Amino acid sequence: MKRIKVGAALSLTALLLIACGDNNGGNNDENANENATENAGENSDNASEETTVLTAWAWNINIPVLEEAADLFAEENPGFELDIRETGTPDVYQQITTGLQANGEGLPDIMLVEDDRLQGYLNSFPDDFLNLSEYGFLEEHGDKFPEFKTELLSINDEIHGVPFDAGPTGVFYRTDLFEEAGIDAESIATWDDFVDAGHQLRDELDVAITGVDVNNDDGLFRIMLNQQGKFYFDDNNNIDIDSPEAVQAMEIVQQLDAEGLNENLVGWDAWLGGLANGTVATAPTGAWLTGSLMAQAPDLEGQWGVMPLPAFEEGGNQSANLGGSNYVISSRTENPDLAYEFIEFFSTSEEVQLMAMEGGLFPSLNTIYDEDVFTAPDAYFGDQAIWEMFAGMMEDIPYANYTGNYAVARDEAETAQAEVIGGMDVQEALEAAAAQLDNRIN
Repeated sequence: MKRIKVGAALSLTALLLIACGDNNGGNNDENANENATENAGENSDNASEETTVLTAWAWNINIPVLEEAADLFAEENPGFELDIRETGTPDVYQQITTGLQANGEGLPDIMLVEDDRLQGYLNSFPDDFLNLSEYGFLEEHGDKFPEFKTELLSINDEIHGVPFDAGPTGVFYRTDLFEEAGIDAESIATWDDFVDAGHQLRDELDVAITGVDVNNDDGLFRIMLNQQGKFYFDDNNNIDIDSPEAVQAMEIVQQLDAEGLNENLVGWDAWLGGLANGTVATAPTGAWLTGSLMAQAPDLEGQWGVMPLPAFEEGGNQSANLGGSNYVISSRTENPDLAYEFIEFFSTSEEVQLMAMEGGLFPSLNTIYDEDVFTAPDAYFGDQAIWEMFAGMMEDIPYANYTGNYAVARDEAETAQAEVIGGMDVQEALEAAAAQLDNRIN
């Protein structure tokens, strides 16, 4: 666990102002003022008494954003300090679970939790996360975020965290390969069109259109479920993994594999490698892929584009989400008001959220979508304004009901997908998955 401290100590002037003012941390205020006036050499001791430290757990590219936010917040809140402890996934979730089971013991004030994990914690430990509705977060800021994010954080119309990044999806594609194969990306309106383009790529260039790890990862299946307003569970927590929409989505995955249009790339590195070396021409996935593509294949600048997801029927929804995270506050924090003030600032500060974009994170805060960075052409993507496209999808992304049984449901979905790839009928495989899921959770 990597520990990073950021913040600001009190200056002499700030200390004097606080000592003279009306504050609730005023033990020995008169002494502090007197000592500061008589002996500047004792300022460091008094400053440390006035400093308030909050702790936060996060990982990798989220760390610089928290650091910047803490520095900016401390400028207006002298004495604030954030102790950031870098903990990778899945270790952080094991530690969060252990802490929640121990009535909050050992937990930080602030925690970063991904979308797919969040509802499991909120459903199992509803009283262990600070209720931000009591602070008026939704009333003041609810319209600044897409509904699918605020609903994810809510129980009984009370919100228990703040949205951070999201994963609006599109189809990243090699413009040079499409051109060479004679494919017009703008003509791909439906998934049937996408499959047809896959045949054209295979026939003309012997290139796969997708690189899905069909035996181990159901990411494409989940995208297509969410696109149709469906997920493993319906809004009433009933198992919905065998819905007609799920069958339709799984049939697309089956077709891509059965017709030789998918390259089965196992693992992250193999997938990025296939995209970089041109054995795979597209990646239907979240906006977060942009940074990885640029890092993996900087020489392909100008040879990538992004198009909306194909719809299931002409004019159908083309928006979905894959990935994203949120910040929650432990209800056991000793400084709930300060923790809320910081996390409110963090989630609604346009400066902080624009910095998050620099690290490859797509902000949920919609008040920044008219900033130049969203409308500016991106040279890597052939001067396409890809961020404007992603921002335009956010309000159309359906809510996904992960529930507390997401991990078990995903396991059954991936098993069903592997069986379908092995030749099993789609309807039968998904019905079997639904029955097995019911056995495991009920």
